[in-house]
Amino acid sequence: MSISARLTYVPSEDLLDEEVPSTPTPRQSLSARRQLAGLALAACGLPLLTLALDHTTSLSLEAEVLLYLLTVVIVALVGGILPALAAAVAAGLLINWFFVAPRHTLDIAHADQAVSLAVFVLVAAVVSGTVELAARRARAAQQAARQAETLSALAGADLDESETLRGILDRARQTFDMETVTLKARDHPTGEWHDVERAGWGDREALRFDIPISHDLRLLGRGPALFAEDQRVLQAFAAAAQTAYDGRRLSERAREAQTLAAVDQQRTALLASVGHDLRTPLAATKASVTTLRQTDIEWTAQERDQLLATIEESTDRLDSIVGNLLDASRLETGALSVHTDPLALDQVVAAAVLAIPDASDAVRVDVPEDLPLVEADPGLLERVLVNLIDNAIRHGGGNVEITATAGTESAKLMVIDHGPGVDEQQRDRLFQPFQRLGDRSATSGVGLGLTVAKGFTEAMGGALVADGSPGKGLTMRLRLPLAKHR
Repeated sequence: MSISARLTYVPSEDLLDEEVPSTPTPRQSLSARRQLAGLALAACGLPLLTLALDHTTSLSLEAEVLLYLLTVVIVALVGGILPALAAAVAAGLLINWFFVAPRHTLDIAHADQAVSLAVFVLVAAVVSGTVELAARRARAAQQAARQAETLSALAGADLDESETLRGILDRARQTFDMETVTLKARDHPTGEWHDVERAGWGDREALRFDIPISHDLRLLGRGPALFAEDQRVLQAFAAAAQTAYDGRRLSERAREAQTLAAVDQQRTALLASVGHDLRTPLAATKASVTTLRQTDIEWTAQERDQLLATIEESTDRLDSIVGNLLDASRLETGALSVHTDPLALDQVVAAAVLAIPDASDAVRVDVPEDLPLVEADPGLLERVLVNLIDNAIRHGGGNVEITATAGTESAKLMVIDHGPGVDEQQRDRLFQPFQRLGDRSATSGVGLGLTVAKGFTEAMGGALVADGSPGKGLTMRLRLPLAKHR
């Protein structure tokens, strides 16, 4: 990948309408704090050394000069060349005043001593410069090592992670000690720039670099001034940020494509299911009505009741299918309205059983009347139980049990059937739309009953899971929160 990147210390005129700051000069020497520390060391160290040597008579002048030279070198290590030069001049004056005859004057009695002092100052300056040069090269080597490590890390980075872009910007911020590093993108309709991702906080520092990555992307950083040789690493960060940004956009498009594919799959399944499951009860209803309208046949009362019962059963099935479709649509669009109240489980279970034709003969209810009240929406909870009981009757061989218990924070209700059951690996699929797991019965519905039941339960703050029944069959476990005292 090739990008056009530039390191700027002053933003250009099209820099996102930023206020143009004064031109900063990249630091080529030690910081002001280090230089002040060197001056402080010279101001304290040289007088203390002079005081100590002035009370010592056993050292020669050469030894005293070497001690002053050592002090100047230490000042150079701490504060750099400028404090060291000042320390060298001050050390020469102190040596002349206290240790060169005539003492306590700036006069020099012998010419060789004047040469010695001049050589001392020159040697101290050269040594100080050498020390700072070595320190600079050491710092440059450390910086080169860090840059190499950063470039290697960026080259080997996994750019498929969702947080990669933020991680790259944060690493750039830490590498260059920036206050903030921001990736901006141009909005095509308006042409304005907006933040895609940002690492750091605040906008107090001056804008130090602006790297145009492409026509629609640029990388900006605020913080201290940088070295010109940092441009290579900045370009690497810009390239990595672009790669991560492109990866994020591709991932978003892939997720959108997956969502569209899932919607399309559900639409296809809906059409197939509705086409089959609506047509079957409609055909039974039409056949029964057509039969009753025949005038050339005399129907007995029993035959007429059977035909009317078929019409009623088919109509109930149609109402159930349409209701589940509408409920699923409400869940999908987020239009479900939940109003919870304290409810008695035994009353809601009884109402749900009565709402299902012939369910009272196939269902055995064991729900104590003294159970604590649960917090639930009465209409939604009855709809959940109707779907669970209806599903258990149709697939459980007509032998269904409903039991309930209560704990300290929630009540648990189980709808147990003793039918063929469902494999453990496929139980989660029960709650997916249009999943009937091989059921091909004419009255199986469109596979939305359990989907609606789970959605309604979770909307009320509960949970619904599928489990195996003892021996054989399927158990639906419903958990609901207990009502709080009001």
